[in-house]
Amino acid sequence: MLWSDPENEPPEELRETQVMLRRLGLFLALAMVLAMIVIGVR
Repeated sequence: MLWSDPENEPPEELRETQVMLRRLGLFLALAMVLAMIVIGVR
């Protein structure tokens, strides 16, 4: 058995997924803040 690649480094797909989830979380937070403001104004 060859341990050529380091274990602690996540694969590219996982890294891209984490970045996408982070952006989605930020977008959802902004959308929720905007919704709260709109509901508060009305």
